[in-house]
Amino acid sequence: MNKGTSDVDVAALLEPVVELARVAGDRILEIYNSDFDVKEKADNSPLTAADMASHHAIVAGLEVLTPTIPVLSEESASLSFAERSGWQTYWLVDPLDGTREFVKRNGEFTVNIALIEAGVPIIGVVHVPVSGVTYSACKGRGAFKQQPGEKPQAIKVRLLTDGPVIVVGSRSHRGDSLNRFLEKLGEHEMVGMGSSLKLCLVAEGVADIYPRLGPTSEWDTAAAQCVVEQAGGVVTDTAMQPLRYNTKDSLLNPHFLVFGDHSRDWSQYL
Repeated sequence: MNKGTSDVDVAALLEPVVELARVAGDRILEIYNSDFDVKEKADNSPLTAADMASHHAIVAGLEVLTPTIPVLSEESASLSFAERSGWQTYWLVDPLDGTREFVKRNGEFTVNIALIEAGVPIIGVVHVPVSGVTYSACKGRGAFKQQPGEKPQAIKVRLLTDGPVIVVGSRSHRGDSLNRFLEKLGEHEMVGMGSSLKLCLVAEGVADIYPRLGPTSEWDTAAAQCVVEQAGGVVTDTAMQPLRYNTKDSLLNPHFLVFGDHSRDWSQYL
């Protein structure tokens, strides 16, 4: 069993991890900006190449930064629960979140890096390679959004207003469960967005709620969950319990809700 972070200055890790996410983003952009054929299905497709280029950059960087903390990446997800169940602390990485967005070239894909301790994300970095925007958070230190060349700005979730509820949802996945939720919710405006950016829109107060009533994996949400929680928001399963990590054999998340304002019982719309 690996140790926790008692001998690690967690806050001091945030800036190096932000830089690492940017490096990984640059590796992705080298492939994204090339003249690739998005219809290619072979194992060495541009998307796989971009995933792997980012994966290798992040893993190599984390091994230097924190050599005693293991890394679970989407590209190394074959690790058994028997092996990872003993991890008190580990890095959880999605080298390229937003496959369809990458293929569509709409720019709405991210690099996600989270530090998990006892099932809770305590560092989260979400970097958007195309725009250069980075969201970051460290437990107890708040959440931030940084534009290229500018200083990080603190972000906060927003309180509900008298107008329609702003709902953020997937551009690529929408099912009957979400449609029923929206019918019960009543007056709302829907904002389509790809990847973990949906959680970040709640964190920065652009949207009120992100109901995810379909499949996701743990690496899709962990980094952005830290950003949401440190911005004053909540990420819960449909029983309104906080989303937790590395607690079971499957790396799939339950259905979940992401919201900023605690004053409403969002479970009533499920």
